[in-house]
Formats: sequence, structure tokens, C-alpha cells
Amino acid sequence: MKNHFLALTFASVVLVGCGSTKNVSKDDSALKTPIATSINLTKVVNDKAPVIINPGRFTQDTVTYRLPRVVQGTYSISDFGKYIDDFKAFDYKGVEIPTSKLDVNSWSIANASNLDYITYNVNDTFDIEEEGGIGGEQPFSPAGTNIETDNYVLNLHGFIGYFDSLKNNQYTLDVTAPASFKRSSALEKVKDTPSEDGKVITTSYAAPRYFDITDNPMMYGDLDVEEFQVGDIKIVLSVYSPTKAHNAKKLRETMEKMMQAQKAFLGDINSTPRYDIYLYLAGDGEGQPKGFGALEHNTSTVVVLQESESEASLDESMIDVVSHEFFHIVTPLSVHSEDVHYFDYNNPTFSKHLWMYEGITEYFATLFQVQEGLVDESKFYSTLVDKISMSLRMDDTMSFTKMSENVIDEPYASNYFNVYQKGALIGMCLDIIMREESNGERSVLSLMKELSLKYGSNKPFNDDTIIDEIITMTYPEVGTFLEKHVVGTTPIDYNVYFDKVGLIEAEAKVETNILLNNGNLILGGDPVKRAIFFSDLVSDNSFWNDNGVLPNDVIKSVNGDEMTILNANEMLQKMISIQPGQDIEVVLDRNGEDVIIKTKLTKTYTTGTVLQPNPDATADQNELRKAWLKG
Repeated sequence: MKNHFLALTFASVVLVGCGSTKNVSKDDSALKTPIATSINLTKVVNDKAPVIINPGRFTQDTVTYRLPRVVQGTYSISDFGKYIDDFKAFDYKGVEIPTSKLDVNSWSIANASNLDYITYNVNDTFDIEEEGGIGGEQPFSPAGTNIETDNYVLNLHGFIGYFDSLKNNQYTLDVTAPASFKRSSALEKVKDTPSEDGKVITTSYAAPRYFDITDNPMMYGDLDVEEFQVGDIKIVLSVYSPTKAHNAKKLRETMEKMMQAQKAFLGDINSTPRYDIYLYLAGDGEGQPKGFGALEHNTSTVVVLQESESEASLDESMIDVVSHEFFHIVTPLSVHSEDVHYFDYNNPTFSKHLWMYEGITEYFATLFQVQEGLVDESKFYSTLVDKISMSLRMDDTMSFTKMSENVIDEPYASNYFNVYQKGALIGMCLDIIMREESNGERSVLSLMKELSLKYGSNKPFNDDTIIDEIITMTYPEVGTFLEKHVVGTTPIDYNVYFDKVGLIEAEAKVETNILLNNGNLILGGDPVKRAIFFSDLVSDNSFWNDNGVLPNDVIKSVNGDEMTILNANEMLQKMISIQPGQDIEVVLDRNGEDVIIKTKLTKTYTTGTVLQPNPDATADQNELRKAWLKG
């Protein structure tokens, strides 16, 4: 999962101060009979889609049916059972049989030996999201669902549930939709069945087990779809843009260039023949998602961003989130623990190793850009400095393995965002250590390739022993670092590792944006007045300082849209998407009087720390830096 960073940055700063005939008899033979499921998008009423589940014959008296409480990759509670209405069960004569709701996600069905099928309606989550997006127990938008006349985001974990004893059964899924709809899914398609008049098509899919239902999202409707090849991997890019402000053909140029570079970086890792990118661009108004970012699946990612972003800003956002998600084909697709492999959707346990799943993944998404020439070294260094700055705003003494294992509980949940900051920096330090110990020959990437060969998608590692295995496969210095800074609570002195590669810190004028100085948000929030204001940091932000903005100025509106705490995340995303040269109009409240800033955005600078080569670096340090940055 990759949260678009402003939402979480803002939350951490402001909101704290955010009839069939079946003859199957028992479980062994039931495994041979697929659970037949269907979703009918032609029968949607009030944004509710009807679902039918036909499980095969049970022999026990009572069975339990569940929708997921937690889905993989989110590390938070979603409670998809909240979005289910009119849950009913029927016997073979079509007579309703008793059911009882055990909790928000679970239903008990009595007389299960007579159960033929169950039905219910599914509400979409986009319409129900609270303003502010990812707070509370709302599903993170890219894990959510959309049911509208021209677009259906079918994260199937929001539609299809499971019986406790039958998660390893095969599934079939029929999706009925207007023939005019485009259909985008990597789930194995069995056939298309058109209606007699040709206006409706039912597409039948097959899934080996429930995991494959949850791991293969779909998008239906008025889509724009482009395909291209990256090595042996077919990439399918599906875009929904409500006003057609953006299109897949243009985005393909950015994605293809980026993913070709990613594939060059990865080399011989080919864990999937197809990879899908589903991009939903949120418009303005009610019923639109507020949690921007992406959720990874083993062979796809669902991305939610704002349609109002400029072309350049959207390209940058897509590079940020999709590069991260695509690298998940290394971990957890090829390298993962038993907690991931045998995931419990109702009462999950979590791996200790988010430093690997999310941290190493984010590090790769940063490193490949400099190794493959997409950014220069100064930009790469700037990204590292920003990650250090943001990581220090969280608990720098918290054990990363303990945080990972308890990630849905506090105080660990509020430190989850650190997996993208300190987690990536952990990857950097390990990479430098391995380069140093191997005279530049080995790296974190080579380690992950070795682990991929040892384990792979069908063989999980043991959570408690993987660090010892890594130490055996690498060097004692790797073990010392992991025990001290990942399992342990000692903060990392990054200058130790920068020195190894001949880098030093210096103060300089650095480019930033209109919301951040060195990764620090220059805004604050007043929960009583429900207002957003500029903090003292605004004085060192060149754009606002040049336009006379002062600390404690309250933002009333930006480009005509009112700014409040309730819509802050959405507004911040809009602000960050404004590019130099574009018009910006901000109305401020300064001690009860309006102050209007109406101008064109310029490049913005602040004073900050930069990394630069040490002119006194030794030849060995320079060689190590070259091996690190060039691979």
C-alpha cells in the first residue's frame, strides 16, 4: 500500500492538534465443487449491487459466512460487512431460512444442510467515505468499491465473502453488465455469455481459491485502456477519468518509460506474465473518494488520485505510487512470511517485517530512478533527506519489528507511515553495508533475488527466523544493524552510512513546494475553529514569504474552494498539483480581515540540509558510492 503522503502528513500534524441441484457431501469432496458467485451490475438500485453466493451442499447444521474485516496490504480495519444489506439465505425449495448476524462482518446460517444459496446487496464505500478520507475505520479508498452508472471499482473483497472452512475451495464468478461496458480484469476469464438481445453480457471468471478473489480487482464501465509490454510482462493500464481530463494513452508514455526502467533494474525477476494498473481519478463533489494513493496486489495495483491534478502533477503522482506498487512483485509476491501466505481476513496476525515488505519496496522505488537515469544524484539525495526529516517526526526509538507485528493497534498504527520513510532508509543502510562488505558486488536487490529463489510465491518464510537466515546469507554487519536498529530501539545515525559512500551534509537553498519545508508541513490546524493556518515555517518558504504571507494567517479559500479541516486532505492534494506558471488565488483571514494573494505560482525554495559529495572523500569511498548509485 502507498498512501499519497500529504494525507497522512496532514493527519499526523493537524488532526492531532486525523435453485441448483448439488450433491456434494463433505469438506473433502466440497473442495472439488467451486463456490459459485455472481454480481449483477444491471440490477443496481441506489448504488447497491446484488450478489448471489452458491456454496455447494453442507452436511453440518450451522455455517458462518464472512466479509473481510482486514484485507492484505492495508494494515488497518476495513469491516466490509458494514456495507452489506438485506442478507438472506434460502433452501432448495426457495424458502428463506434463519440467519443471525454474529458481528459486523459475520452471519451464522442455521439448517445449513438445506442451504442452497445466499443473497445480499452491496453498498459502495466511495459514497460513504467521510470527508478527510482515510480516518477512522473507513476502507482506504484504493481498497474500496465504487458503484456508479458509468464506473464500477470492483475490489472483490468488498463483494464476495467466504465460509470459514471453504477458503481453499475454487470459486467461479459471473459479472453481468451492459455490453457497452469495458471490462478490465486479470482474473482468468472462462467465457462471455451475451443476452438474447445482445445488450447485456455475463462474463464468467475462475479463481483457484478465495485469496485469488481478493487479489484480483476489476474495473468496469466507461474506461480508457492501454496495453504495452515490459520484457515478458504485459502491462494493462485502465483509466477512469469522469470528465476525460486525462487518458490512458498519455499516461502510458510515463508508465512505460518508468516500468521499462524498473524492469531493467530488476533484471531476471519475472514473477508475473501480466500486471494491471487500475487508475480511478476522483472528481469534485459528494460520493468521491478522499484517500489518495494505491493498494498493491500480487499482480496489480488500484490507484486513486484526483482528476483535478495537472498532467505533470499526475505523471509525478503515478511515478510515486505505481513504482512502489510494481516492486511488490519482489516482496511480498516472491518473498513473504506465513502471516501473509495464510492470511486470516477476520482475525489477522501481522508479520514483523514491514521493513522488508514496504520499506525495501519503497527503497527500490527510490533507488531505481537514479540507477536508471530517471533522476540525477542531487534529486536522489534530496529524497533521502526528506525521508530522514519525515521519519524523525515519528517515534524514532520504536522497534520496527514490534511496530509491524502490532500495526493495527496504537501506538503502532500512528507510526505506520514510517514504513515509507525509515523503512526505506533501513533499506539504504543495508544496501550500503552489503556493497561495502562485498567490494561493491552484492546489494539488497541481490539479497532479495536470492530470497526469491529460496522461497518464491508458494513457499513462505518463518517470521521468527528470517533475520537469522539473512545474516547467514550475508554478513555479520548486516545482523548487527538489524538487531540494533530494526529489532532494537536504537535510532540510526545516517551520517555513518553517508560517510561510507563519501557524502556529507551541508546547509543550502533547496527547492521545495508550497506546502512543505524539508518534508515538514508549513500548516497547522485549529480543531475548535475548524480552520487551517500557516505555521511559523511559512517565513522560510520563498513563495509565501515573497507574497507577504505571515504566520497564523488562516486559509479561507484556494482558487475559489473553501478550506476547512474537514476537506483539508482533498484541498492539499489540489494545492500540491498546481504547477509553476499556473494561476493561484488564495484568500486569507488575518486578524479578521481578508488578504488576497492572486498571482502565478513560482518555483519555491527554503533553507535546508543537502547531501553532497565530500571533496576529501577517499578513492574507496567514491568507488563504493559509484557501486551504490550505478548498480
